[in-house]
Amino acid sequence: MPQRALITGISGFIGGHLAEHLLASGDAVLGCTSRGAWRRDSPAAVAQRVELAAFDIARDDGLAADARRAIERFRPTCIYHLAALSVPQDCGEAEPSPAATAVNVDGTRRVLELAAGLPSRPRLLFVSSSHVYAPVLPAASRVAETAPLGPDRGYGRSKLAAENVVRRAGCDYGADAVIVRAFQNAGPRMDARLMLSQWSRQFLAGGSRPVEVYTRDAHIDLSDVRDVVRAYRLVAECGRAGEIYNVGSGTSRTSGAIFDLLRRLAGPGRAVVETRPGFKQGPIADISRLAARTGWAPAIPIEQTVADTWAWWQAQGLAAGD
Repeated sequence: MPQRALITGISGFIGGHLAEHLLASGDAVLGCTSRGAWRRDSPAAVAQRVELAAFDIARDDGLAADARRAIERFRPTCIYHLAALSVPQDCGEAEPSPAATAVNVDGTRRVLELAAGLPSRPRLLFVSSSHVYAPVLPAASRVAETAPLGPDRGYGRSKLAAENVVRRAGCDYGADAVIVRAFQNAGPRMDARLMLSQWSRQFLAGGSRPVEVYTRDAHIDLSDVRDVVRAYRLVAECGRAGEIYNVGSGTSRTSGAIFDLLRRLAGPGRAVVETRPGFKQGPIADISRLAARTGWAPAIPIEQTVADTWAWWQAQGLAAGD
């Protein structure tokens, strides 16, 4: 069934891919960014078709009257709340930074208040993170939505606090909301500071200097962003109000294996040096609840994710980096 989708954070990495998928699915889309403007790397096919409303979710006065009217006229049936500080180093160490609290926690409350004040209340899909889970052991790395929570850094704590805001809204006034916990994802246009992009930019810089990686022995769950946004639409359509859904590949891969896929494409002879060597175990998604409710399964192989990300960075050169 076609949606009328409002996307907060539409100009970000995931927001752009979500907008592309929704438009291809026949949905109507309205976007929100803090300044009501597109980023330089936003896909042209989206920027040319989607109107923007300025909504700075970090401020109580961040939604001007004209932007609110535009949203009311649009009559969204679903709000995809993606806007966030989502690079962990931007969010504080042990505790959330003031910016992380303002955007990730208070910003979520402001989006829920917007939804509650619309003439016809839309469903809200809130994008949380696998960082809300407690640290895992190698023998018990697969986590279902009922696994223990216990984030140990500011980013995860800010996302867990935002989840609590969403749950309270459901209890207090019946907000129709679902939560997805996103595991790591990658693809074209991803942030320059994230893993595959960091490596790609180093290969593009050329020379004989070794490519730096933190460790080749990090065990992670990495999905293609285009699979992820497909899952988001299915959850928005079929998910149960108040439920939480893991969105990940369900497969454990090492950072070294992913790096080797990129090195074969970008520079088979380049040396690699680990700056933080050692074993690291991340959570691996149990996606059985998502699959049972929506029928979703990942479809894009990791080899394509790596190749497409590398091709995008090749097309950019170093324009988006140094």
